[in-house]
Amino acid sequence: MESFDIHGVLQYLPHRYPFLLVDRVISCELGKSLVGLKNVTFNEPFFQGHFPQHPIMPGVLILEALAQAAGILAFRTTNTKPSDGSLYYFVGIDKARFKQPVMPGDQLRLEVEVARIIHTVWKFNVTAKVEGDVVASAELMCAERKLSI
Repeated sequence: MESFDIHGVLQYLPHRYPFLLVDRVISCELGKSLVGLKNVTFNEPFFQGHFPQHPIMPGVLILEALAQAAGILAFRTTNTKPSDGSLYYFVGIDKARFKQPVMPGDQLRLEVEVARIIHTVWKFNVTAKVEGDVVASAELMCAERKLSI
């Protein structure tokens, strides 16, 4: 199992502020699973409008953080990086469920497991937790696409 900090994350995700939603990878088992962290702070730009009097992290951004963690696992497993000329696009979602709100000060634990790989399409079972409690879960699909730059 391997782990890496934000410098490693930046090698495997093309995202940058304000859309980089993974801060650290605490474990990665190639072809199987990854656990990442997202520190949720009051300074996140979405809290200005969602909701000013009761800030909660939008569910779609929790799912995006999980998709980014899945992308890191796919890149690591295939021993490639975005700089090699391809990206993993978020292409599908099933069975998304939200159990409780995520607020400033929470730390999201992003748990990703490979369910199936067919050619360049990956299916993942994903779960986001705060302090051991499930806050969101889903089945996500990502597909590798070559960039024509």
